[in-house]
Amino acid sequence: MEGYRLKEYSCFTSAGACFILSVVYVASLYVWNSPHNRDHPSTIKKRFFSVFIMMFVSPLFLYYFSQEHILQKATLWQLLGLRLHGLLPAIVIPMFLTMVLFLGPLSMQGFSGLWKLYAGIKNVWISGVNIFNIIFEAEPMYWMSNLTNLIWLRNHVVAPLSEEFTFRACMLPLLLQCFRPMTAVFVCPLFFGVAHFHHMVERMRNGLDFKRALMISCFQFSYTTLFGAYSAFLFAKTGHFVAPFAAHAFCNHMGFPDFAEILTYKDPQRIILISLFFIGLLGWCALLTPLTNPALYDNHLFWKNN
Repeated sequence: MEGYRLKEYSCFTSAGACFILSVVYVASLYVWNSPHNRDHPSTIKKRFFSVFIMMFVSPLFLYYFSQEHILQKATLWQLLGLRLHGLLPAIVIPMFLTMVLFLGPLSMQGFSGLWKLYAGIKNVWISGVNIFNIIFEAEPMYWMSNLTNLIWLRNHVVAPLSEEFTFRACMLPLLLQCFRPMTAVFVCPLFFGVAHFHHMVERMRNGLDFKRALMISCFQFSYTTLFGAYSAFLFAKTGHFVAPFAAHAFCNHMGFPDFAEILTYKDPQRIILISLFFIGLLGWCALLTPLTNPALYDNHLFWKNN
């Protein structure tokens, strides 16, 4: 009975630490009491500083609330997923896996010509139909302009970096020390999803009524929680911080798939797109387990090899 109570207390402590950390993270965004909205340059710069400080504070939670035998088994850097062994596969394979999931939206960008923003391209026509666009030569101006755009940097670099570091690298090891891996994978994103409810306050400040703001926030909670589970799964299986970070940055770039846009295309493009959406989902499901085998990433810490 004593051992059972100790385990129960340990899980309560780990979950409590994660909850406090998520509250502190969100609170750090509002300490400035800025009169401007979240997209104003001054607000973005102040929040950059806040999350930069949080990246020093968050590991303290992990170190303080980790059980002694965990710290004897691995260094703090290893718990945070900051290690060299298996780094290259952790960069390439999870990104490829995530791109397979987004095969439909990626193809839709190709059909719409959006890829012209990313690279110089030439069209490929088959039987009078523009089937696809192929990368021809680099287009650096798009990327150069983004590197000076604070909103782009926030969405594609700073937010994925700070959120994955806090909500995955610092929280998930705490949960994994007392929960089973799959349980921890589904518990961890709840903190991540709830943390996004702070956007509801900003939406109401911008004129949305409470009901509308709540509906949007609940929808955001749903897909951020689903993504959070996938991100936590990548971290636990690879043992690398870079895996969920790269996936997060890519998903922020793609955004939530606009399924209604498919209806704006005419056949045969519409049929091809619908097929690619299903192929991407089925391919991701089929590849998820083999491509996240811990052996590929030399991960012996969070998930035992199959």
